[in-house]
Amino acid sequence: MKRSILLSVILALSLTACGDEQPKDSQAEKAMEQNQEQGALERAKQYPAPIESIIDQGVEIIDTFEAPSGLMGYAGMMRGKPIAIYVTKDKKHAIVGTMIDAEGINLTSNVMDELVEGPRMERVWKELEGSAWIADGSDDAPVVIYTFTDTNCPYCHKFREAADPWIKAGKVQFRHILVAILRQSSASKGATILGSDDPEAMMQKHHEAFSQGGVEVDQKAVEKGQVRIQLNTNMMQRFGFGATPTSFYKDKDGTIKSVQGMPQGDMLEEMMGSPKPE
Repeated sequence: MKRSILLSVILALSLTACGDEQPKDSQAEKAMEQNQEQGALERAKQYPAPIESIIDQGVEIIDTFEAPSGLMGYAGMMRGKPIAIYVTKDKKHAIVGTMIDAEGINLTSNVMDELVEGPRMERVWKELEGSAWIADGSDDAPVVIYTFTDTNCPYCHKFREAADPWIKAGKVQFRHILVAILRQSSASKGATILGSDDPEAMMQKHHEAFSQGGVEVDQKAVEKGQVRIQLNTNMMQRFGFGATPTSFYKDKDGTIKSVQGMPQGDMLEEMMGSPKPE
């Protein structure tokens, strides 16, 4: 029933967009219905009923894996987050969550890292590389940190202050990806920086004047930078993150990791890849 309603909505939108009037029983509509029914049949063969139900709730199934006690594991994604599902041997029930053995060892995390989180983070990193970021630090720095930054975010400012010794020492380059999520002025300030003739210098100016409200809005620069900041914001939300700073870095093994919020204690040095420079 839900699929029929959804199909009707899609067809209505398609007809409106195309501007063509077609009879309800057109060959094109019948072909679409047949293709959808065939697709549902193929999925029913591939997935047991509990997984079908979970897919209908918005989960994307990435891969399957063998699990203990006769269970079948499914690795999926929902709203940008990895999710593990275990289906019983009779294929009538599903359990969502983490599996732990008698010794308390997490049997789910490694599988999810291999099948879901690792490949996902590789895709995220490539998209970050191609985004509208602003370099802060030496291009020769051995460590690169991408960080979603809102110009009105005090914790973004504190994170930048904490990283300053590494940046000045040439050990770390921040790549600020400006977004607008906190206040109405976040968009205009961020667009002013991104649309300026020298975004790097303007970002530094904003950092230095943060306690006084940051950079002054320049409408000409806003016109140039507003699309970039909107694309950055959309990207962050598409990744499933809603707070700044949210940062990405590679650890000593080359594994891509993410950190939400201002990193504390040892986490700061781990992200920077070395002890604090003297």
